[in-house]
Amino acid sequence: MPYLELSLRCSETDQPRYENALEDVGALAVTLLDADADTGNEQAILEPGVGQTPLWHALVLTALFPAETNALALLAALESFDPGLDWTTAGFRTVDDQDWERAWMDQYVPLRFGARTFIVPWNHDLPGEADNAEAAVVRLDPGLAFGSGTHPTTALCLRWLDQLAGEGKLTGATVLDFGCGSGILALAALKLGASKAVGVDNDPQALIATFDNAGRNGVGERLAVYLPQDEPVSAYPVVVANILASALDALAATLAARVAPGGRLALSGILHGQEDELLARYSEWFDGLVATRDGDWMRIDGRRR
Repeated sequence: MPYLELSLRCSETDQPRYENALEDVGALAVTLLDADADTGNEQAILEPGVGQTPLWHALVLTALFPAETNALALLAALESFDPGLDWTTAGFRTVDDQDWERAWMDQYVPLRFGARTFIVPWNHDLPGEADNAEAAVVRLDPGLAFGSGTHPTTALCLRWLDQLAGEGKLTGATVLDFGCGSGILALAALKLGASKAVGVDNDPQALIATFDNAGRNGVGERLAVYLPQDEPVSAYPVVVANILASALDALAATLAARVAPGGRLALSGILHGQEDELLARYSEWFDGLVATRDGDWMRIDGRRR
């Protein structure tokens, strides 16, 4: 199936505004690439410092829309959403699934999160830091499903899982990844010591990507995937939900019920400024709630009473 692809260059500073505008007007997927990759000066992104967002200084941002999207109408909508950004440099082309996925994979580089979690594309060798028995390595080919590790919301959750593993709280646990996308969080949990994982997503394509990635990482027999209406009701010691703030609010009671007493919950997909309402909402069920910021994005985590 073909898609309309929008691409433009932007700075690290302006990237969140561009991405927010594209998602608001209905982008199916947004990808961030190193603008200097073609020069031979690309950089692997490892663990950032506190308060830093793991992005390049100059980026090429691409977004996919349905093929029938009118490019001029799309530009008008983007300019209306954020007239302070320069949309005149945007270029358009029609691509099919394979073209987009291969172009993305050709420039995706390994990333490190926390002490020992690595997300490595299939076409890359392991970085030196990951070539040891203690490393938790996820080999990823996410296709069109969200979740490559480059977005701060995913990075926040990966660092949280890595921290839980360091505290011994993942060993032998069953983890629920609600809104699993490519399955990156469920796979990382399994690589970090969880015994089983359950992925839930309302997009059938995401479930296919998750199951495929699990098989390629040798953990397919330990992961189950479901549409929300098919998910078995259960309570888990660890639950992570990387979805939009509005959905986190609407699903608060459901997600709280999925966390076993004493269990841990992480919520992400929250823009800075949206966290206070969610902190108050989830305080009905959780203690020790903490909000952690990465650029314009937040993670909330706490313990179930």
